[in-house]
Amino acid sequence: MKTNVIFLILSILIISCKNEKVSIKSESILQNEFDQYITVLGIAQDGGFPHINNTDEYTKVEEGKFKKEMVTSLGLIDKENNKKFIFEATPDMPDQLAFLDHKHLQNNIIIDGVFLTHAHIGHYTGLMYFGREAMGAKEIPVYAMPRMQSFLEKNGPWSQLVSLRNIDIRTMQVDSVMTITSALHVEPFLVPHRDEYSETVGYRITGRNKKALFIPDINKWSLWEKNIVDEVKKVDYAFIDATFFKEGEIPRPMAEVPHPFIEETIDLFKNESELVKSKVIFIHFNHSNPVLQKHYKGRTDLEQEGYRFATTGDVFSL
Repeated sequence: MKTNVIFLILSILIISCKNEKVSIKSESILQNEFDQYITVLGIAQDGGFPHINNTDEYTKVEEGKFKKEMVTSLGLIDKENNKKFIFEATPDMPDQLAFLDHKHLQNNIIIDGVFLTHAHIGHYTGLMYFGREAMGAKEIPVYAMPRMQSFLEKNGPWSQLVSLRNIDIRTMQVDSVMTITSALHVEPFLVPHRDEYSETVGYRITGRNKKALFIPDINKWSLWEKNIVDEVKKVDYAFIDATFFKEGEIPRPMAEVPHPFIEETIDLFKNESELVKSKVIFIHFNHSNPVLQKHYKGRTDLEQEGYRFATTGDVFSL
């Protein structure tokens, strides 16, 4: 009898633990219960996956061994106010906007606003689809920092989007909180990056109940005036730059494309609790990054510690 009672208690504990782990992963299943939430629309670095000039990757995608991944982007939904926004205008934006419309919110407008981080190809070139050669859009709100705005206004073909009023640029100010709906607030902040054409920003996204960071591109954490560990502790989700896993990953000097390696990031968090680590959601993976493959041991080991890896379609309530 005593043995049966112990077995019953152990069974309940095991089921409870399983359910707790499932709850973290199942937010995407429960998205209809959320009024405000973030959804992941892409996870790859600017070149996407498979990558140009890499026939092997294309072959493996065709054979079903690898999965095609779109360029990094987040969708922001407010069903209560019937609004939807997108962070980054990627080369995959037509598919990403269609996904938002079909899977999340149809509100008779393609998008209520586009938030740009900087002027590298994976982060703004999707604006071209708003032009006369494609949609011929009318005054799509595009949120940009001053240098980013100037770059778009003074350089073709982007300047034509402005002159034809395909887009309506809304100037942002650093560290200034914008109220975009009654339930959602967005704050841009500067981060160090290769700012050839524009400044680079990350975003703090605040809902009624939760907060998120979005930093898809940054040079090295040590070059930022803020402490990434402290910043992660202030929010519920932190979508952060994971372009490369470690040094030597690509056949060129990696100082030419400086990013914090995943190995470097986890070293900063090594003494933190599993709760803090679970706030870290790696995103913006270069095609060379082995964590793109879900069964890569380096990834599964980190998941055991609590770290998360963005997956297209994931949903995070705000």
